[in-house]
Amino acid sequence: MNGPTFTIDGRSVPFTEGQSIIQAAREAGIYIPHLCYHPEFRPHGSCRLCVVEAGGRSVPACSTPAVAGQQVRNRTERLDRMRRTLVELLFVEGNHFCPACPKSGNCKLQAVGYWLRMLDTPFPYLFPRRELDASHHDVLLDRDRCIFCELCVRASREVDRKNLFAIGGKGTRCRLLVNSPDGRLGSSGLSLGDRALQVCPTGALLPRKGAFHVPVGRRLYDGRSIAESDE
Repeated sequence: MNGPTFTIDGRSVPFTEGQSIIQAAREAGIYIPHLCYHPEFRPHGSCRLCVVEAGGRSVPACSTPAVAGQQVRNRTERLDRMRRTLVELLFVEGNHFCPACPKSGNCKLQAVGYWLRMLDTPFPYLFPRRELDASHHDVLLDRDRCIFCELCVRASREVDRKNLFAIGGKGTRCRLLVNSPDGRLGSSGLSLGDRALQVCPTGALLPRKGAFHVPVGRRLYDGRSIAESDE
């Protein structure tokens, strides 16, 4: 094997200079769970699901460079338990009722939960009441489903060049904000073709008039796990 390599759970992984652990892992067909990471954008490191063990430390795989000879551990009981806890907290922090959600079967949060074998959560549900914005003709903004990954923020700024979204507030007061004259989606410049809409991993930004058109069994994660179909 030419070029530098490191190992993930004992498997040799080639990489090129400047690649992160998660980039090299993806090219090698190794899945490291994540929600806020996307190959199109600069790593954000907010969801912490991609944390792995490397060099005796816990590090985010999305922003940690691959190093020749490095020993990385991705699938350990401790890491998966930590990841499962993070996903459980995301579920109780918002209103993620999968059976009634139009994004069910195509939702990354749901798919990661399945992959981690999350069956329930020991934490009490917060049942937040955040504003539902139905002012846009083509897109519904359901803030109760937002997990603050900032993918829409980065996509709108870096790809769409519209800068329509931002995250404001702290803790339980954190909200997805819309950059428009009245703060509502209907008066913004968002369109159905925007990358910001396409990269949302949950049902927070949802195209209207298309719910449940894809039957159960044919949705993205119905026939295969997120580890097999990660984009």
